[in-house]
Amino acid sequence: MSVAVVILNWNGQQYLEQFLPSVVKHSKGASIYVADNASTDDSIAFVKENFPGIKLVINEENGGFAKGYNDALKAIATSDPHQYYVLLNSDIEVTSNWIHPIIELMQQDDTIAAVQPKVLAYHRKTHFEHAGASGGFLDHHGYPFCRGRLFEEAEVDEGQYDDVHEVFWATGACMFIRAELYHQFGGLDEDFFAHMEEIDLCWRLKNAGHKIMACPQSHVYHVGGGTLSYQSPRKTYLNFRNNLFMLTKNYRRGNLLVKIWWRLVLDGIAGIKFLFEGNFKHLIAVIKAHFHFYGKLGTMLQRRKALASSLNNSNYNGVYQRSIVWDFFVNKCKKFSDLKQELFID
Repeated sequence: MSVAVVILNWNGQQYLEQFLPSVVKHSKGASIYVADNASTDDSIAFVKENFPGIKLVINEENGGFAKGYNDALKAIATSDPHQYYVLLNSDIEVTSNWIHPIIELMQQDDTIAAVQPKVLAYHRKTHFEHAGASGGFLDHHGYPFCRGRLFEEAEVDEGQYDDVHEVFWATGACMFIRAELYHQFGGLDEDFFAHMEEIDLCWRLKNAGHKIMACPQSHVYHVGGGTLSYQSPRKTYLNFRNNLFMLTKNYRRGNLLVKIWWRLVLDGIAGIKFLFEGNFKHLIAVIKAHFHFYGKLGTMLQRRKALASSLNNSNYNGVYQRSIVWDFFVNKCKKFSDLKQELFID
């Protein structure tokens, strides 16, 4: 196997100090890269001084998560090609044997494009972490959720989701992906800047017939919100806007205009909820997200048209054929296992 573990860093020296030792210790046989996104702290000097065996890729600008990885992986592909990439957040502690089970799974099935491990919370290690948990899914309106985490409700990990399972998306916090497919499908969409760009990439791969998997035999611990807090209005803005971007580009199971109309209604309800909770900055973030989406709608429709040529036996495994919003807030489904499993496409 030829594996490149690529850690995107932006002013994250404290996380590199804390978590690089675990990556070095438990990643024998893999090449380790730190891709620096124009940091202004001492991240680069720290890596050079303390980890001379780690390779550095220095990006000229901070173009966000998407452009940062695209630039770094293009440079790696040119200078030192690999079969597999691991996109790894800087605020993750890896564990022993975290790489082998996933690569073994991917080598057994050429249709698997990307895989994630089980992602647990670093500060509450008994619980799943928000970003990915034990694999990502979409409801029929395009809202993402996870095995082990619905909205802000993270379950205790009791081994209930330890089976290797096909999912709809793998978290960008720790995503294993075939290098050839990453470049073939254009990498991450740089208009997203950050958040949900990995779901967009997985959706493109699914529309071309590939599989996305979760392999809980590998597990990692994620701090979460290391670059942008989960409570940040900026994160709310990116999540709402980017979700509409990816829906416009990738949704193929019905009338796109009808689907976007329903999303406008549901996002409006979310905005009203923020209003009544007094979260005015988050309400404004939702409004801004929609106006910026309208401004980019023509671009996204063009990309949708361009992607039509890659459609090939689209794989809808991992789609929940109901509204996760309704089931969570009205039907009080607080755990993944509370959802009607027969409504998942598999």
